[in-house]
Amino acid sequence: MKRLLELLCGLLSGVALFAIMALTFFDVLGRKFASNSIPGSLEMTELLMVVVIFGALPLVSERGEHVEFDSLDPYLPAWLRRAQAVLVHLLCAAVLLGLGWLMWRTGNQFLENGETTAQLRILKAPFIWGMGVLCALTGVIHLVMIGQPPVDKLEGEGVAL
Repeated sequence: MKRLLELLCGLLSGVALFAIMALTFFDVLGRKFASNSIPGSLEMTELLMVVVIFGALPLVSERGEHVEFDSLDPYLPAWLRRAQAVLVHLLCAAVLLGLGWLMWRTGNQFLENGETTAQLRILKAPFIWGMGVLCALTGVIHLVMIGQPPVDKLEGEGVAL
């Protein structure tokens, strides 16, 4: 399951990032040599950034690569660090699952209202739904991580508390 998650989310984020790079490259070429930029390139870049960020979110959580403040960790006993990890995963799961639900509802409202981007008239609802699904998936990942022993970053990679 972990491999499938890494493949799908990594592919989603990677393709979107490559598309941003290609779009920016050709947009700059067009401005430089044809004095004309690609219409809607800013909108496309914004939508693709949403895909990159939310596509990578489950991977960042699953790998424990979020920015964290751990200056006090060397002074805390292992049981307290474990309790802290459980609490953080529960809080993250609750927030992300709630956010996923809210985004799904917002996507439905955007579809009902026919919300589109200003220039290219791309429907916003599918992007909002995607954000919601990826947030909920990340919340589930945090719930699964509660049952796993945390890695003690003080002792080195792969050493469980």
